[in-house]
Amino acid sequence: MSCVRYSPSFDTLVQALSALRTYGATPKSVITSSNSLHHVLLTYASSRPLDLFALAAEHDLNDLAVATSAHLLSISLSTISDEMATRIGPIYLKRLFFMHLGRAEVLRTILLPPPYPHTPTSECGYAQQNNLTRAWTLASAYLAWDARADLSTDAIEAALTPLGDHLSCGLCRTGLTERIKILIIRWSTIKRTIQI
Repeated sequence: MSCVRYSPSFDTLVQALSALRTYGATPKSVITSSNSLHHVLLTYASSRPLDLFALAAEHDLNDLAVATSAHLLSISLSTISDEMATRIGPIYLKRLFFMHLGRAEVLRTILLPPPYPHTPTSECGYAQQNNLTRAWTLASAYLAWDARADLSTDAIEAALTPLGDHLSCGLCRTGLTERIKILIIRWSTIKRTIQI
């Protein structure tokens, strides 16, 4: 019987998972990604993501942990208490840390290359293009310094697009626009959940 229509509270669901063990059923065998209990638990992913992730980790509910981890991108890892880290356990805590650190590292990597220079023209030579490269390096260093797993594509665009305001060369502006577009596409395709 589905529990969806009863809208159980999170604490009730936690107690229900504990009760499953009392009655000889393991939560992992009962809760699958296709059943209603999984969907009810996921309703708390945005309001109580860390608690739900810890619950999923405690009971080794991989699908639930993966789905919930997308809501943990904005959490500061330093705010996880020792008690919560113990509840999550070493395997899922490592996955959470790797998700955060991996996304930050990928961001630094894809930010690194500046816009590709165009063939020099009479109005814009290598010296003028170096100005764009220096500006890109400074702006990308600013973004990379505080690289967070939840950095939005809007924030990236807002930091890099103003570099074009000081460019008089149309080819440089086009190159900058294309580089920002590629960067945003690559960043938006980076996995936003833990790896299993």
